Amino acid sequence: MEKKIRTIASLSTRSFSAYLDEVLLQNNQLGQRMRIDHPEASAIIPFVSDKEILMVRQYRYALGQETLEIPAGKLDPGENPEQCIRRELLEETGYEAGRIEWVYTYAPALGYSNELIHIYSGHALRKVDTEIDEREIASVEKIPLDKLKSMVKERLILDGKTLLGLSLTGMIP
Repeated sequence: MEKKIRTIASLSTRSFSAYLDEVLLQNNQLGQRMRIDHPEASAIIPFVSDKEILMVRQYRYALGQETLEIPAGKLDPGENPEQCIRRELLEETGYEAGRIEWVYTYAPALGYSNELIHIYSGHALRKVDTEIDEREIASVEKIPLDKLKSMVKERLILDGKTLLGLSLTGMIP
């Protein structure tokens, strides 16, 4: 067990807070740990049919490129994971899901962050007349399930939550 001695430095933003802490290690020596307090997030694999899903293309500043991902977003204060993903699905794709099923919850960066991501599958989708959040989303794409495996092999899908969700639902081995 490690024990926090003090916070050496911190940075707070609208989306998360980061801390550099001095800690007492298990062997009684001093060390440093980076810790990021991050809100939980939800993601969804939206099935348009039994043969295709919706994915979103968006620019990821840290990577310096666009990525193809399942819709996702951070929970707003007071929101539960299912409410979050229903809101995000509508904002990012313009679709609503008639049925949502929980798939898995995981910690994407447990070495330095307390973020949890809740993955769902969405079924019985229906298009809603609404504007997509163009500040985040470059395009919404229908992806045939039979192409997903080759897209992964070709490194066209890099996002961890997307890869885990697709794996857990059996769409990629």
